[in-house]
Parts: sequence; structure tokens; C-alpha cells
Amino acid sequence: MPAPTAPARNASVAQSPEPLRGERDASIDEATDESLLADYLKTGDRLLFNQLIARYQREIYSYLRRYIGSVELAEDAFQGTFLQVHLKCSQFDSSRRFRPWLYAIATNQAIDVQRRNKRHRMVSLDRTPNDTEQRNASWAEKLVGGAPDPLVAASKQENGAWMQRSIKTLGQPLQQVIQLVYYQGLKYREAADVLGIPVGTVKSRLHAAVQRLGVMWDESHEPTAE
Repeated sequence: MPAPTAPARNASVAQSPEPLRGERDASIDEATDESLLADYLKTGDRLLFNQLIARYQREIYSYLRRYIGSVELAEDAFQGTFLQVHLKCSQFDSSRRFRPWLYAIATNQAIDVQRRNKRHRMVSLDRTPNDTEQRNASWAEKLVGGAPDPLVAASKQENGAWMQRSIKTLGQPLQQVIQLVYYQGLKYREAADVLGIPVGTVKSRLHAAVQRLGVMWDESHEPTAE
């Protein structure tokens, strides 16, 4: 491509200077996840990739920690997740959202880590989840503190342990939808994208989990006869 023919005294003006560090950092901060990944694929700029990690490291690690139930294994899955993002960024469909794609990779990494270590333990559910319009079952509201309840207020820690034990009995498919929808706050469509299943299947699995846990809650918390 021929060089521009601007006069020599204007050469410094004609050139396109690199953006100042502050301006570039601000541009990166404001960029969408999808554009960051697209630009990283084009340029290989580690600052772009580091920004994606910074945005999701706490969220994804928290998800993996609850999913797997082991700090060490969660760290392995976390490292594997972002390694796969790096390796598979060319496979990302730019017409879709980055977050569900990232969760799908993280979920697969968690499963792989569990298989390699012959562990199939699931999450610790003792943290209060985010409120969503999808969490509308009365028993769930009591368990997670979404509605005032003396039992939950007095024994939150005990109920968290009960949740951990009970969820483990449901099997992986039901545990996954509870994790993604109730505790990570993903919408039904996003959870479906993560798991590679129809939205209707997410809803039916969530409904089944709610029904089973509701029965278990009633059976294990019957009033004690005086």
C-alpha cells in the first residue's frame, strides 16, 4: 500500500498514533465480552484476554467451587476453562452471547476434572442465591431466605447443610439446572445453551428438582410433637 503524500512538516499529524494507555484501558473496559474475544482472536493481545478473565474469574471460580466441592479441583477446572477459551476462541459464534458459552466450557471442565479424579460430588449450597423471577416456589423461598421465615433465620447454616445433602441425591442433570438458574442467575435460555438442551428440558428438570426437594423438605421438617 503506497505511503501517504502529506507534506513533511505535517508528517506527525498524518500518522495515526497509538492510543494513550488510559484511553486504551477505558476502551477495553467498555467493550462487550463478544468484541473482546473477537479482537483477541484477531490480534492475540493478552490485555484483551486478561480483561475477560478479570470480568469472570470470581464468578466462574465460585461456580466451579460449588459444582465440584473441592478447592483444588475447582482451581484445576478454572485453569482449564480459560485455557479452552484461548484454544477455542476461533470456534465462538459471534452471533451468540459469550457468557453461556463460557459456562458451557466451565461445566465441561468440571465434569472432566471429576472424571479424572473419580469424584462425582456436587456443590455446597450454603450461600444465599441471587433472586430471580424464576425462583417462585414457596419451599425454595424459605430455603434460600427469599421470604421471612423464623426457621431459616434461626438455622441458615443447618439448612445450608441440608440443601447440600439433599441436592446430591438428585443426580447430575437436576443439580446442573439448580446451579445455573438458582445460584448463578442464568436465564432459562442461557442455561439451555450451557447444557446443550432445549429450554423446555431446563424447565422440566427444574420443576422436577423443585418437586423432589419440596417433598424432602416436608418430610425432614415435620413439626415435632410436644
